[in-house]
Amino acid sequence: MLPEIGYLALLASLLTALLLLALPFLAKRYPVLPLLKLLSALLFLFALSAISMLAYSFVQDDFSVLYVAAHSNSELPLLFKVAATWGGHEGSMLFWLVTLSLWTFLFACCGQKTEVRFKATVIAVLALIYSALCLYTLMLSDPFERFFPAPFQGRDLNPMLQDIALVFHPPLLYLGYVGFALNFALSLATLLLQTEAQVFARHSRTWALLSWGWLTCGIVLGAWWAYYELGWGGWWFWDPVENASLIPWLLGLGLIHSLIATQRQGLYPYWSLLLSLLAFSASLLGTFIVRSGVITSVHAFSIDPSRGYALLAMFFVFSGFGLAIFAFKAKPAHSPRRWRLWSQATGLLLLNILTAIAAFSVLLGTFYPLLFSTFGFGSISVGAPYFNTIFTPLVILCLAVMLLWLNGGLQTAWRRYLSGFTLALASTLATIFYNLQQDPHNSWQLLPTVFVLLAFWLLFSLFLYAIRAYQQRRLHTALAMLLGHGGLVLVVIAAMMSGYYSSDLGVKLALDESAELHRYQFDFQGIEYRLAANYTTETALLAVTHHAERFMLQPEKRFYDIRNSMMSEVAIKAGLLGDLYIVMGDKSGDRYAFGLHYKPLIQWLWLGGIFMALAAFFSIGLRRFAQRSATEAATEQGTRLC
Repeated sequence: MLPEIGYLALLASLLTALLLLALPFLAKRYPVLPLLKLLSALLFLFALSAISMLAYSFVQDDFSVLYVAAHSNSELPLLFKVAATWGGHEGSMLFWLVTLSLWTFLFACCGQKTEVRFKATVIAVLALIYSALCLYTLMLSDPFERFFPAPFQGRDLNPMLQDIALVFHPPLLYLGYVGFALNFALSLATLLLQTEAQVFARHSRTWALLSWGWLTCGIVLGAWWAYYELGWGGWWFWDPVENASLIPWLLGLGLIHSLIATQRQGLYPYWSLLLSLLAFSASLLGTFIVRSGVITSVHAFSIDPSRGYALLAMFFVFSGFGLAIFAFKAKPAHSPRRWRLWSQATGLLLLNILTAIAAFSVLLGTFYPLLFSTFGFGSISVGAPYFNTIFTPLVILCLAVMLLWLNGGLQTAWRRYLSGFTLALASTLATIFYNLQQDPHNSWQLLPTVFVLLAFWLLFSLFLYAIRAYQQRRLHTALAMLLGHGGLVLVVIAAMMSGYYSSDLGVKLALDESAELHRYQFDFQGIEYRLAANYTTETALLAVTHHAERFMLQPEKRFYDIRNSMMSEVAIKAGLLGDLYIVMGDKSGDRYAFGLHYKPLIQWLWLGGIFMALAAFFSIGLRRFAQRSATEAATEQGTRLC
């Protein structure tokens, strides 16, 4: 009975969304704000009730529900039963709807100073998106579908998804993906009602920061999950599903910086509106990539491609509609301030261009093999060499633009804007020349040298900028700048160091044999067999000695008998300066294969990602605190004058 209640709740949410579509037309004559909040709350409650019924079906092992039988098992731990709710295609689409209804409800309750008709139009656009996706879920991806007779046991959750990261990784990604729908709706409402660009930027900036911050958290968690779960020793593989999250992340990054210029100076309104449209369009495209089955990925849902084509049609409809409105309704912008070549506004423009190029490059590399085969040209593979070749100069240019921007904010005369940038560039060129003179045949080492040198110089400039901002009593600006851009610097340093200076060794060890890597000695002490809830493990015992330190690492091979699949679980000794990373391979005779890896500074990668996400969240709270403090100071000063 509970699955039927969930289906009815989902149907009720669709009817509520259709009612929300009428509110912009009533806002001209009637006070619709209370009704707007009530319907938005009902939309969220109905969607939440639907997914709660599905989650309860998982907990109760109701295998008469087709989706539960395909993704769960009675022996699955309770936490993973709950996480399996969004572990497949149908459940993830339902979670998409819940997240969209949450953003709609939050926008309806926040922004008390927002004009009612504008708010109603924004929510109507969100309701239109919700209605389309809800119809898709009800008609093509029903998570409550039953079948009889019910099997005695379920098929179990994909072993690769039976990890604590699954509980958090997809919800964080959905919060980011779906959050850009709000920026999409804000841009359409701005164009349809001809609202001022600075008003749009003021409304949109907070939501863009929230969406981008959650998406950053999801991407970082996903990279960490791939690092320790897949056993490849890397953290980013340019997989199509990984690229699906990177494209809106890049566009969202450009959007945030463009909104800063639009809100403060009225600059780049076209960029802000267009990036708002494209960021959500990229999120819809990512939904298609993950769920279509037309692109092979270790992360993708394997489903009937016909359902993916419906998502592709939705992508074209909403993207085409948004771009058409932009083409016909966007009016020429008149900048209230004089545009200067050497200024921080120029740096923001260059950053927009670089992020747009990067996003398009990822999109091209992801879909080019599919288009190549579709048109009958054969098969082609686009992998890491293409993306690394494209992103290397883009990241260097991005770091250089950041240096220019920061030094522009530090100095007052335009002749001194380039001082720090010129010094960094001269130091980089000098280092390149020196390395070429020392060893012309080993020029590959120049790349990490350039990156790390620029990154450390940028980190130094960030501290100078933060000190200057603190002296000017702009603590919120100093903290957000230091966390956000400093986090990017840490990511760049970690990517370069772990990519170019990792140590790897493949060995086969028998009992009591040893191997050595990066001044660590590994002694193989035996094998233990263990029984878990729904799998058995074969665990290797490796004693590791480093100087006077001695500790144990235990890589595993897990066998899931229900799925008849084997998974490797790596053993990691994490450290601030580097990680020991051990993968257990197959047995050959009396010897076991092991992959031994040392990853320098890899922890800086996760730390930098966390810093970037915190910068997005802190900038919202600190900016509001600064505005409140300024208002209180102005009020106090007015009281004294009176």
